[in-house]
Amino acid sequence: MTSHITYRPIGVVRSPLTTPGGDPPQGIFAPDIAGEVEVFPEYAKGLTDLSGFSHLYLLYHFHLAGDVDLMKKPFLDEVPHGIFAIRYFNRPNPIGLSVVRLEGISGPSENILQVSELDILDGAPLLDIKPVVPAFDYREDVKIGWLEGKVSDDC
Repeated sequence: MTSHITYRPIGVVRSPLTTPGGDPPQGIFAPDIAGEVEVFPEYAKGLTDLSGFSHLYLLYHFHLAGDVDLMKKPFLDEVPHGIFAIRYFNRPNPIGLSVVRLEGISGPSENILQVSELDILDGAPLLDIKPVVPAFDYREDVKIGWLEGKVSDDC
């Protein structure tokens, strides 16, 4: 078993959001929040053919997360739940996962992604980018645990 894993950021998120807890809980609630994802030039070639996708998964480091909190009250409930049953930043491994809308790609190295539906704090180190592919990601038999009755399909 590996006891230590090291990742190098491939870029950085530029966002108007700067305060932990002041950001929207999910990008779906932030359709008008826009920003940029700067992919470092040495990784720009990896963006080839990305422009045809409308949405992206961004994996990033919660750089302003505090101490680990294994039980936390989420924004849609009044009782605490285990950290792995909610989406919250103070995690044992502070890795964030967000879905953003890709609005365009620019920059001298074609390495700047303009995005909207952004829920990531400014300065977050970017770890990876993956395209959203509904045919791969959608499951018909998904159960949503304690969120049942608290969210609808259209939020």
